[in-house]
Formats: sequence, C-alpha cells, structure tokens
Amino acid sequence: MKNTLENLILEVLKKLDIPACAGGEVKDISLEHPADLKMGDYSTNVAMVCAKKLGINPKELAEKIVEELNKNKIKEINNIETKNGFINFYLSRNFFVDSVKEVLENKNFGKNNLFNGKKVMVEYTQPNPFKPFHIGHLMSNAIGESISRIVEFSGAKIVRANYQGDVGPHIAKAIYQMLKNENNTSSVMVESVSLVEKANYIGNSYAKGNDAYENDEEAKKEIDEINRKVYDRSDKNINEIYDWGKVVTLEAFEEIYKKLGTNFNYYFFESIVAPIGLKIVYENCDQDKPDSVFEKSDGAIVFHAEKYNQKLHTRVFINSKGLPTYETKELGLTQIKFEKENPDLSIVITANEQEEYMKVVSKALEIMNPEIASKMKHIVHGMMRLSSGKMSSRKGNVITGESLIIESCDKILEKIKNRDFTDEEKKQVSNDVGVAALKYSILKQNIGGNIIYDADKSISFEGDSGPYLQYSYARANSILEKAKSENILPSFVFSRLDFKSSKRSDLYIFEIEKLLYRFPEIVERSAKEFAPHYIANYLVDIARAFNTFYGNSKIIDKNDLMSSYKVALTLAFSNVMKNGLYLLGIKVPERM
Repeated sequence: MKNTLENLILEVLKKLDIPACAGGEVKDISLEHPADLKMGDYSTNVAMVCAKKLGINPKELAEKIVEELNKNKIKEINNIETKNGFINFYLSRNFFVDSVKEVLENKNFGKNNLFNGKKVMVEYTQPNPFKPFHIGHLMSNAIGESISRIVEFSGAKIVRANYQGDVGPHIAKAIYQMLKNENNTSSVMVESVSLVEKANYIGNSYAKGNDAYENDEEAKKEIDEINRKVYDRSDKNINEIYDWGKVVTLEAFEEIYKKLGTNFNYYFFESIVAPIGLKIVYENCDQDKPDSVFEKSDGAIVFHAEKYNQKLHTRVFINSKGLPTYETKELGLTQIKFEKENPDLSIVITANEQEEYMKVVSKALEIMNPEIASKMKHIVHGMMRLSSGKMSSRKGNVITGESLIIESCDKILEKIKNRDFTDEEKKQVSNDVGVAALKYSILKQNIGGNIIYDADKSISFEGDSGPYLQYSYARANSILEKAKSENILPSFVFSRLDFKSSKRSDLYIFEIEKLLYRFPEIVERSAKEFAPHYIANYLVDIARAFNTFYGNSKIIDKNDLMSSYKVALTLAFSNVMKNGLYLLGIKVPERM
C-alpha cells in the first residue's frame, strides 16, 4: 500500500507540473504512519516540502494535491484530507478485510526479498572457555539470533558462527588457580561431579586467578609463563587441565544455547585462527617496502591506523613476546570465514567496548583486501546494568548471564505454580517465558544503547514485556479454541458488504486491523537497519490493540453476524504475533 500511495502522489505532482518534487530530487518528502491513528493510516509532508521549494503557500498546495488525488481515488482509500499542511490518507473498510484475508492466506506474510540469493554469516555470543557466560554474551546472543532470523526471513541463507577464545591470558589465570588448588581440582575432574559444579569451579578459579594477576607480581609472572605454555603445549599437567576445562565449559555453554534456542553452524577458536593471523601480519610487514601495512616497533609489530584516518590510532598486532593480539586473531578469523563460506555479508556483533579496536582492524583489512572488507559489517551493542552499575566477569561476585536466565525462569515458575499445568508443562512454560523476559528486555530498545534491567518489570504479564506478548498470544489461542468448540469458524462474509455506506456500529474499524497489515513494512525496516527493536515495539502495539479489542468486543457470540469475522481477526493477530516473536527468538506457549 505504501508503494501504491507513493506512486499516486508522484503522478499528481507530475499533473500539477511540479517536476522538481515529482522527479524525486527532494529527499525530505516522507510517507509514514501517524502516531495518532485518528490522523489517518498514512500521512505525507509532500505539500510542505514542495511548497517551501517553490515559495508558495503549503496549505493551498495541499488542497490542490488532495483535489487531484480525489479525482482518481482508488478503492482502498476511504478518505483523503489535509490538516496543517499534511495530507492524511484513511484506508477503506474493505482494505482492512482484505488485509486480514492476506494474513490468513499467505503463509509467508511479512517476508520480503531484501536479501534474496545472499549468503549472510552472523557471528555472535562469543563466550570464552574457562570464563563464565556473562551478561554481554547474553546480549550478543539475543541480538545475533534475532538479526539472523530477520535477515533469513528477508530471503538470505544464514550461517551462524560463534568465535571463542580458547587461548590467552584468561585461560592461564584459571589454570594458575586450579594448579594452586591441585587437590580440589583433582576432586572436581571426576565423572560423578555435575557439569554445573565443574563449570562453576572453573569460573571461580578464573576470578581468583585474575585477582592474583592484578595484585601479585609473582603470580603475574607465573600466569604469563602458563600462558606461553598453553600456546606451545609444552607442559603435560597444564595440557591435561586445559583439555578438560575446555570440554567442560563448552558443554556448559551448549546447555545455555539450548535454553536460548540457538544452534550454530560454526565454532571458530582463537587457537586455530591465531597462526593464520600471524602469517598475514608477517607477510604484510616489510620495512623495506614503503607500502608495508605493519611496522616493527620496540620488538612488537604495530599498525599505524592514524596514517590512513586521523580518527583512528596505533594498535599492537604482535606483542614483544611474539604472541598475536586480538587484532591479529581477527584477521585470521576473517580469512577462515571467507575461505569456508565466502559470504556476501559477514556480520560481527560485539559490545561497544570493542568498537574502536575493530575500526582499526577493519582499516588494516581494507588496505590488504578491500573486497572482503566491503563485505564486513560490525554491529555494537550497549551494556546491561543493574542498580549497582556495570558488571564484570573479572569479579568473583559477578551476576552472570546464566544466573540471570535461571533467576528469570525461577520467578516465572513461582508465578505459575498454582496453574493447572503438569510439572513438565510448568518447567517448559517457565523456561520459555523466563527467556522471553530477558530477550525482550534486550531487544526492545535500540541496539547501541545501554539497558537498565529491572527483573520484576521484565517478567510482568502486563505492559511492556516479553511475557505480556506471550500472554496475549495465549489469550488469542484460547479464544480460537473456544470458537472452534462452538463451531464459529473464521469468515469474511462481511467483505461483500458496502462498509462505507453501512450505519452499523459493529462495522467499526478496530485498532488491531489498522496495525496488522503493517507487519511486512516493520520487518523490512528491521532487516534494512539490522534493528530488532522495531519489531519488538510493533508487537507491543498490536498486543495492546488486541487486548483492547478483546476487552471491548464480545468475540464469540452465535447471535452476532460479525462473530466469524472477529474470530478471523483474532486468528490473524495470533499468526502475526507468532511470526513476530519468532523473529525475536521468543517461543510462543499455547497456554500460560
């Protein structure tokens, strides 16, 4: 409909001989949905923009445009009016009936072809073995999974990737502490100890090892030596702890992924990409060549990014000990991604703390391989904070992402403990709804902003929350079950009436109808901008509209000729809500 209206406006501008606007040269012209539904279903500022350009009265121009539009008004438009220079379009009752039909008849309602024929790799989550699954990993997972689904819904073949640091100082810190507590470590490394206990022991060892590294100079030297031995695999005892700990933490992560509903196609590890990155850096570091990308400096190898962009800075790629930094590993990771899949687009999702160093990596890559660099996109997210402030996995008393998931699910379980569910159903519902509470809290606002997480608000069955969306879907599902039992099936019999001339109050256009047809527009915008919050906010709008519809209208009534259409509208809502929640990575319980 938006394209149809844009074409109509363009034709009118040509008829009125306003070529500058008709030719599309004016970029400020918009056609949007008004925030207030009373102001129409679409509104355009075309008259104000063109009048300013032409130096004429915008109100008079708006009236001329409306007059011309009304001469050849299409059946989907009920009314066109001008107010304060804006031109507002009101769609017809038959349009809304047809739009509900389309939702029910088109199994792919909401899909678009924006990424048709494209292969897109999305790298997200990135928890490191030997460290807890922290809140940043939870945020990256929620955002990455949602973007993956939205882009896939828009025609792409999606490849999900997870990049994990299985070498580096964090490993050495954990192993240092586990070596110090050799007896405890041995007692944990037995089959009878649960996976959770093992993973917690490793996480606590990392926290203590990190504290020692920061406060004890001797410990720091020992940890640096362990770090070297982890790289060269030269110590049998260290190798044994390392191999065991890596398996344990990766298995623990898999349990979390299962809860979150994510399955990865690739797991890339720093130990594999580091040698590749080293080779790239050494091949592009030649002091005798004026176009050398990297330079030697005080025993290290660096990249002076500021030579190419004054907003960037110098970063070390190989340190004075000959070990690769994160930057070098990123180069190796990029190469292996394109060797294995050669995606048309490679998206990397990280916290905004990594934005500046990733810009430097991107510039180095651009110089060495501009074709691959042009296919890379880096998306950064903000931080999640509680009232206590920033949370870091380097502190022993940290609130981890895993603990937030458990807490959220436990709170939901408490809320539904008296519901008529089996124990298995309660477990499933509490998991699905608890995860939804967290995911929605992350996805409902712009990716780049920080989040203040309120646990109690996040699990509310009313208002701006994931459980509220699920509850609205479950309510619609319950109505549909009841309608089926009373043999009131979805019908569009009223689509054959002349709604415009009818005086019946029950032929009023419901707010939910004015929102459902917008779903494809919302999905396409989310895909273009890689922004799930548009979908999250839209779903809250349709949930509120549906619950108002439910509260003010008796849906199931055999004496009401409109009842079958109301059932059809309820089914359309449930279909859109289900698809929308899927795109957010949220499951839809049939009952709550």
